[in-house]
Amino acid sequence: MRAMYICMCNAVTDHAIRRAAAEGVNSFAELQARTGCSDCCGACETEARQCLRDAVATHAGLTFLPTPA
Repeated sequence: MRAMYICMCNAVTDHAIRRAAAEGVNSFAELQARTGCSDCCGACETEARQCLRDAVATHAGLTFLPTPA
C-alpha cells in the first residue's frame, strides 16, 4: 500500500501517523510534537486529526498475545 501525504509542509504520511498511534501517540498535540504535522500552514489539520482518530481506534481494539514458544 502506498503512503499518502497528509502534511505536505513536513512530509508526514498516513503511515507515519498510524505508526505514531501504534507507538502510543493518542492526542493531536503529541502527534504534532512527534512529527511536526500541521505546525506550519495548518491546512492538513482536519485530515491529520481524522487519520489519528482512526489509527488510535484501530490500535485500541487490538490485543497483543505472546507468541507461542
